[in-house]
Amino acid sequence: MRRGTLPFCVLALLVDGERYGFEIVKRLSDTDGMVTTEGTIYPLLSRLRREGLIESEWRESPTGPPRRYYQLTPEGRRALADFVGDWGRFRDAIDSLLVAAKELLARKEG
Repeated sequence: MRRGTLPFCVLALLVDGERYGFEIVKRLSDTDGMVTTEGTIYPLLSRLRREGLIESEWRESPTGPPRRYYQLTPEGRRALADFVGDWGRFRDAIDSLLVAAKELLARKEG
């Protein structure tokens, strides 16, 4: 499931403004349950760029080599908004199934 949701997690990190690649990797790695690497994120960023969901720009860095900064496109914002709505419905459906299962398990154990 992570594979299908990871692109939208990246888009969500760009909602409040642009970020450079390693910053995205670090932020995802710092999020519980989102263990990821540069080898996963950079190809994903390239794919999102090819699909028109993000755009990028190279900039000089005062502390090292140039950095590529990524930002959402209008199409990326729409895709994320659609996913957020779908995710809410999906999460609610899964929660209802798991709550029911938890209740049945508790009855059988009790």
